Amino acid sequence: MEGSGIAGTLAKDTEVRLPRTTRVKDKQPAEKQITAEQILREAKELQLEDEFKPPKQIITDPHELDEYRLRKRKEYEDLLRRVGRFNINIWVKYAQWEESQKDFRRARSVWERSLEISYSNVSIWLKYAEMEMRNRFINHARNVWDRAVTLLPRVDQLWFKYIHMEEMLGNVSGARQIFERWMRFEPDHEGWSAFIKFELRYAEAGRARNIYERYVQVLPTVKAWTRYARFEMRNREVGLARECYERAVEALGEDGEHEELFVKFAEFEELVKEVERARAIYKYALDHLPKAQATKLYERYLAFEKQHGERDGIETAIFSKRRFFYEEQVKANPLNYDAWFDYVRLEESAGDIEKIRDVYERAVANLPPANEKRFWKRYIYLWINYALFEELDVGDVERTREVYRMCFKVIPHQAFTFAKIWILAAHFEIRQKRLDAARKILGMAIGMVPKEKIFKAYIEIELMLGNVDRCRTLYGKYLEWNPANCSAWCRFAELERSLEEFDRARCIYELAISQAVLDMPELLWKAYIDFEIEKGERQRTRVLYERLLDRTKHVKVWMSFAQFEASPLSDIDLEATDLPEEEKPAQRETHAEQVYERAFRSLRESQPDAKEEAVMLLEAWREFEKNTISRDPEERAKAVDAVTKKMPKRVKRKRAVVTEDGMEAGMEEYYDYLFPEEGGHAPNLKLLEMAHRWKRAKAGM
Repeated sequence: MEGSGIAGTLAKDTEVRLPRTTRVKDKQPAEKQITAEQILREAKELQLEDEFKPPKQIITDPHELDEYRLRKRKEYEDLLRRVGRFNINIWVKYAQWEESQKDFRRARSVWERSLEISYSNVSIWLKYAEMEMRNRFINHARNVWDRAVTLLPRVDQLWFKYIHMEEMLGNVSGARQIFERWMRFEPDHEGWSAFIKFELRYAEAGRARNIYERYVQVLPTVKAWTRYARFEMRNREVGLARECYERAVEALGEDGEHEELFVKFAEFEELVKEVERARAIYKYALDHLPKAQATKLYERYLAFEKQHGERDGIETAIFSKRRFFYEEQVKANPLNYDAWFDYVRLEESAGDIEKIRDVYERAVANLPPANEKRFWKRYIYLWINYALFEELDVGDVERTREVYRMCFKVIPHQAFTFAKIWILAAHFEIRQKRLDAARKILGMAIGMVPKEKIFKAYIEIELMLGNVDRCRTLYGKYLEWNPANCSAWCRFAELERSLEEFDRARCIYELAISQAVLDMPELLWKAYIDFEIEKGERQRTRVLYERLLDRTKHVKVWMSFAQFEASPLSDIDLEATDLPEEEKPAQRETHAEQVYERAFRSLRESQPDAKEEAVMLLEAWREFEKNTISRDPEERAKAVDAVTKKMPKRVKRKRAVVTEDGMEAGMEEYYDYLFPEEGGHAPNLKLLEMAHRWKRAKAGM
């Protein structure tokens, strides 16, 4: 027998056998996972379901009842000491428990103790008094209410409850005395309204009227007076109700100028069928109330006129509403000139001249914020419209002249001016047959602030009057002020041409092209050349082109020159047999061909990079050779072929793209022109042509 640690036992008996581990066959996670939080939540829910409920205790013995009361009182007292004496809920529960035990003396003691801690707590007073009333201790309840309203006279709820109790008991005189006590503290509207309703419940209309008199003296507000007037209306006292509204307007003074009072007053008159009185009230209110405080008043007035008024009254109401809207806009932003324009148009549609003038005067008084023309562009039209209104609508000539004069004083001419206002003033004087005054205005404008529009208008006026010498003088002043203005030079020359003063016109053109600086010289040269062509001066025109080419080698000048040489003059009869030598087609075409050759040579020598212009010139040249009439077809074909051989080849190339900061941003393709004389500079061109030829041959196989 084998031994073991304990005598008489076998080894297998003392062997500790552990349970066999369970082998998990499926190690995939379960579809529904359970977290520790879920386990705890479920355990808590089970605890709540099994909450312990103490057994219901039935007391059958007085001694046991005394023990129960003693224990509960001790619990409440301990709770007050532990939690705090200022926890009102504990006091309320304590007192209500004593009440449930019918021990009213102890319940009152608890309530009194709570009031010593917080007498300003309204809830305690309410519950205390309700306990006394619930258990029919009327005198005790009166005592509580009396103490409450004495300590807290500004709490309306205490007064309401006190009065309600007395009224429920049928003690009307006592309730009235309580109201009188309350009114000595001058409560708000609800207190007075409750007193009045109390008297009306007992049909005491006289007492209610006396209370209203005291009410409006203590609280002189629109609300109080309108309530007083409605009271009189309910009693069918229309005269007294109107007197209430009239007294309200007088008593409130400026404070009474509130739209609500006038709206109520007008609605009252409308209700009693006094339409004219209501209209008078509306108009008085609209004239005296600030616009910002009369929004509702305007709406009510408009509705009133739509219902009771005629067409004129309705239009007046609409005008008043729109006028109020524009007044608000210009008040918010006096520099909103668009609002002023709309306001003026409204007044003009109404037709009241004085009001229109008043709006214009108020509008022009709001000067722009800075002496910059962009701020004045809308403002100046106020003056223009003002002047046109006085002239066309009113017909007051002197006032119109004064408007223009004031406008000239307002504009800061040192910084800028407006030509239109000077021109309008001059045209106004012309309409009044005061030509000297118009000339004086325009002359003053030229002397103070010369502008191109003013010169043009002045010259146009003098030209219409046939004063050529004055026009010449004005053009002289004009060009002296701005000698670089090519349009002015051209118009001056056109004036002389219209007068058939061709030598003068030619002198003007010569003087113009001799200026060092010109704003549009091409316009001036074209006008001069067209003038000479019109006069049939081919040699003079040719000289002009040569002089122009000395200044510029532009391709369009060359092309225009060649076209001029190829074209006959306008006054030449091509069917005549005795044409001058220069006007014969062969001679003209020869001159034109020479111009094309000079032009191409000049472009290639002086402007080698102007390849686009050279191509343009060659195309025009080739078109010219195709349309020649002095050569036979064979010579024409040779000439066209000769020009075609000068045409460049169009090739595609690449170049680097350089950004503004000098960095390369890649490559771009572009088309370039390769002229025949540039073949030596492109050694790879021949190789490129051979490659293209080989590619085409391979594609043909």
